[in-house]
Amino acid sequence: MPQRLSTKSGWRRILNSSNATHRRLGVVGHPISHSLSPALHNAAYGTMGLEWAYDAIDIEPGGLGDFVNALDSTWRGLSVTMPHKTEALAISDEVDVIARRTGAVNTLVFDYDVEGNRSISGYNTDVTGIVWALGETGVHTAVHVAVVGGGATAASAIVASAELGAERVTILVRNSARAQPLIAVGASVGVVVALHDIADLASVAPVDLAISTLPGDVTTSLASLPRVSRAALLDVAYNPWPSIRGDAWVAETPSGGIVVSGKAMLAHQALVQVRLFTQGDGSLSLPTEESVRKAMFHMVQLA
Repeated sequence: MPQRLSTKSGWRRILNSSNATHRRLGVVGHPISHSLSPALHNAAYGTMGLEWAYDAIDIEPGGLGDFVNALDSTWRGLSVTMPHKTEALAISDEVDVIARRTGAVNTLVFDYDVEGNRSISGYNTDVTGIVWALGETGVHTAVHVAVVGGGATAASAIVASAELGAERVTILVRNSARAQPLIAVGASVGVVVALHDIADLASVAPVDLAISTLPGDVTTSLASLPRVSRAALLDVAYNPWPSIRGDAWVAETPSGGIVVSGKAMLAHQALVQVRLFTQGDGSLSLPTEESVRKAMFHMVQLA
């Protein structure tokens, strides 16, 4: 059973119990008890015949650097979720292009030289997770995208929208001042980003894709967001599922809208993380990828 630790003394127990013959991994966030990442990753490594352990670890904001500094060489890397994606970028020795553009790292990979010195590589697999999850349901293009929320995942949603061919992205937030950096994210990928008050959804021009990055416990409805027939919604939150936003989207969209679960995004980006942790290359398919994918998706009821 994956360990889920919520105190500094708790995660120190994980560090001290590491078996040097096996590799350690984990997902860090706050809160983290809802995470499906341990189920996904442990299913993958079990299918691959690797005796690797992957845990969920609750770390309070600002504590990621101290946690990483305390890890020993049995640790291969970490998945990173809110609120640590910006700090993960700051502690990385090098980052991939997507992480640099989004300003957010959700994957840390540790490498060690012969003297045991560690280097940290930061990656963003959320963008691929969004694109693959939408593509699996037939959404391959979008011209105007609405992104709800202004955090790190919103930045990934902008870059993913660019990969889908979007020309403009409307960001719906309560505090537009804090979301200003997202305009530069859009400019870096050739997308015009406009900030819009979430309280005035009805005035937004029609969209053909919406991506909600709001936490699952936020019940903001998107029912008044103008949509074209069969418009799709990706709700990044997956606890609870089906979400209130997803149900309302289906009910209010002409001809019934497509709703993509955050579980699908999570599973797809986790598969890329498994590639990174085991091979050091997120673009290279695993030798047994189909079996690994089936095992992972089964664990989150997507298969």
